[in-house]
Amino acid sequence: MTANGWLQIAFYSAVLLLVTKPLGIYVLKVYDGSFTWFRPVERLLYRAAGVDPAEDQHWTHYAGAMLIFSAASMLLTYAVLRLQHVLPLNPQGLAAVPDRQAFETAASFTTNTNWQSYVGETTMSYFSQMTQLAFHNFMSAAAGVAVAVAFARGIVRRSAGRLGNFWADLVRGTLYLFLPLSALLALLFVQQGVIQNFAHYVTVTTVEGAKQILAMGPVASQEAIKQLGTNGGGFFNANSAHPFENPTPWTNFWQILAIFAIPAALTYTYGRMAKNQKHGWALWAAMYVLFIGGVATSYWAEARGNPIHAARGVDVVASATNPGGNMEGKEVRFGIANSALYATITTDASCGCVNSMHDSFTPIGGLVPLVNMQLGEVVYGGVGAGLYGMLVMVILTVFIAGLMVGRTPEYLGKKIQAREVQMAMLYVLVFAGVVLTLSAIAVVTPAGLKGLNNAGPHGLSEIIYAFTSTAANNGSAFAGLTGSTYFYNTLLGLNTLIGRFAMQVPMLALAGFLAEKKIVPESAGTFPVTTPLFGVLLVSVILIVSALTFFPALSLGPIVEHFLMQAGRLF
Repeated sequence: MTANGWLQIAFYSAVLLLVTKPLGIYVLKVYDGSFTWFRPVERLLYRAAGVDPAEDQHWTHYAGAMLIFSAASMLLTYAVLRLQHVLPLNPQGLAAVPDRQAFETAASFTTNTNWQSYVGETTMSYFSQMTQLAFHNFMSAAAGVAVAVAFARGIVRRSAGRLGNFWADLVRGTLYLFLPLSALLALLFVQQGVIQNFAHYVTVTTVEGAKQILAMGPVASQEAIKQLGTNGGGFFNANSAHPFENPTPWTNFWQILAIFAIPAALTYTYGRMAKNQKHGWALWAAMYVLFIGGVATSYWAEARGNPIHAARGVDVVASATNPGGNMEGKEVRFGIANSALYATITTDASCGCVNSMHDSFTPIGGLVPLVNMQLGEVVYGGVGAGLYGMLVMVILTVFIAGLMVGRTPEYLGKKIQAREVQMAMLYVLVFAGVVLTLSAIAVVTPAGLKGLNNAGPHGLSEIIYAFTSTAANNGSAFAGLTGSTYFYNTLLGLNTLIGRFAMQVPMLALAGFLAEKKIVPESAGTFPVTTPLFGVLLVSVILIVSALTFFPALSLGPIVEHFLMQAGRLF
């Protein structure tokens, strides 16, 4: 580890803090209807869809609208991918996407997961990339923020279970939040050298005299919403390690800032909605503590390196460090600090884009992205998903605190009772249940084991990572697993759907139940949610409820691999 590396991490943290308040105020104005710039476009969209934006939907109707929209758009994407060979904007003449892969991709992009079991530049046409995958990048992100805002409404108001209007939230988020910010970020990317064209692929001659094909495409526009929407699906197979997607240190910085910007701002937005800004900052601080802990651990592990690669003549068992650190799978232009920072941010935020290969990280370095996802998308998290995931944990924290002092738990004037706790626990258990169940199926079936390229604990980590990533709607991968098979395409596609909708529906039910409750005044027994004690308890609950659920599996994967590495064994 170096002072320069820590300085870059500190600079990123400072900029993130500075953008939180102004962007949080902007997001608040988007969803309270303050902006009217695109009102004619809004009216046109509502009229075309036959919806009434003024309708205050009950939570069941809100959830139903979200599910219907997601199902319809997913089916459309599946059809386009299967027919892309006869559709326009396909200068390379790419074939139709296979049925298994079209299903997985449609499910993945609909759920903001963007898991890719294909090589983007040789599988997807420009038409598929721009009309379907980019469409879902906008819509899945806008839907996530809409659900988070609906959850916040359920907490802060008394409305007989009514949470707002899904269609209005979806349209406003797209028109006023994601489209303008994406246009600005795309221009910054183009200025830094990210390509943006519709050209045929270019054949060049290398310095060795060999022929190489360079893929072209509308990359900057896709890259902008990929990061702002915490989508993560790269235009190229190498994702943000590709120089056409991420050519300079500045594009790398803008990318990681874009990933966290809206999720961090939502904590301020929520504080304003709840009329308790200190509570909003307490949530931001709890998220930051978990984030910086992950960065520090990953940076330490990768800078320490692999003792087996230590200087010649040094006992591999006794050697404590490798002076050069672990540069395997990393871009020299980013180095260890920015690779560790990027890996932590992208898995904290359910983004899934990468500027280095997580499969090549040291066992502890690879453990950090895995644990980040297993915390349940609460460390800033995906756009929207981070806030509502954290608020579920807040409700559990307040419930536990109430039990400790022998009082009925209250959160912002709402009593937390049996129904609310049941929905919160269902939200938590769905994620752990689907990850561990499907991982267990994969490790005991020939079809699951056939996809492994590594044996031992590293192979187990690859499987657990794949099912954790898809259930967490992240989309990053330990690249050693061959996921392009009927077995993995089917199971991982289903996993993305469960990880998104089987968790959002209980969460909306929880919001609806809270919206039905009257607000009671604070009393001497009310647990304060703005103090350092609350932050410590919240972080503890997150670690105990989420991380310890997966500890046995992690012990057999990256943890035991770490000790075996110290003994001189690799897999």
